[in-house]
Amino acid sequence: MKSLVYLYVALGGSIGAVSRYYLSNLIDSRGNSIFPWGTFTVNMLGCLIIGLVQALGVEKALISPNLRIFISVGLIGALTTFSTFSLETLNILRHGEFKTALLNIGGSLLIGLLAVWLGLVIGNTLSK
Repeated sequence: MKSLVYLYVALGGSIGAVSRYYLSNLIDSRGNSIFPWGTFTVNMLGCLIIGLVQALGVEKALISPNLRIFISVGLIGALTTFSTFSLETLNILRHGEFKTALLNIGGSLLIGLLAVWLGLVIGNTLSK
């Protein structure tokens, strides 16, 4: 059933969002650094897990499509979108499209930073 897919995404997403908040805060509370270790760790963990799900679910067909959606779209999607970005970029590289991969990496970083800055500017302007 197609409607069950949304339930899997929602359940995984709720677990992923809570996990992100908990893990990021737990890691950040253990140190006194300007570097965002909590977010960095969660993003790298998400990359590891989405790679495992890709290998076991798509390439080896050892994980059912529903479980794969629960984990990769729901859980990891809410935990971090950096993992999806990394997987997609790796897939671009695996197809030999180096320029496209570099464009994705550079564009995501630069435009992402610009978008965050613009959001801050807009938010600060609206709240005056």
